[in-house]
Amino acid sequence: MTAALEVRNLSVTFGRDRVLRDLSFSVDAGKTLAIIGPNGAGKTVLFRALIGALPYEGEVVWAPGTRIGYVPQKLDIERDLPLTGYDFLGAKAHVTGDAPEEIARVLAAVSLDAEVAARPIGTLSGGQFQRLLVAFALMGRPTVLLFDEPTAGVDQPGEESIYALFRDLQRAHGFSLLLISHELTLVYRYADTVLCLSRSEACIGPPIEVLTTQRLQEMYGTEVKFHDHAHGNAGH
Repeated sequence: MTAALEVRNLSVTFGRDRVLRDLSFSVDAGKTLAIIGPNGAGKTVLFRALIGALPYEGEVVWAPGTRIGYVPQKLDIERDLPLTGYDFLGAKAHVTGDAPEEIARVLAAVSLDAEVAARPIGTLSGGQFQRLLVAFALMGRPTVLLFDEPTAGVDQPGEESIYALFRDLQRAHGFSLLLISHELTLVYRYADTVLCLSRSEACIGPPIEVLTTQRLQEMYGTEVKFHDHAHGNAGH
């Protein structure tokens, strides 16, 4: 299978602190990689290195013609600004050079209707705002999407719907998806591969191999609650 991304011996250092060390992995085209790990393990640093926003050592090789859609964990945008969903997407269209009808396409793709998009973004629910961010990332028709904690601020039913949305969009458009998540049960159900980062080591593999009680305790260094719905085994 063709690789959408190849990472070889990636290291990122801040002063004397090496956050990532000799990290190597690949992401197959059209597949989902979930990145998990304790706070401070370098998950967001990895994303920023992948998009070239941080200096690094090693190699980051995207497939030819890659177009990246990226939504960081925190956007530098005030939710109380008098800015509607249409305004937000229109600003992205201006950057990507998309026609106005592209806004309608991405809103339909994430199941947000015109009435919701016309509201000030500060009045949207957590789930509606996250869907707007997905629509924002879809502008420009990316071949790869990167999301840093895509369900932050969303209630439990909303979390499930966001992951289901990713799955449906991926099936429809065939893009590769990289996401940082703390929702281990959803990662188990929706990710093809899991990359677990810790301060001492990294491991990568299918969810059934990485998301085990023993492995998670080793990586997190503490008890981690995870329920494997598919196999009926509980980890704590």
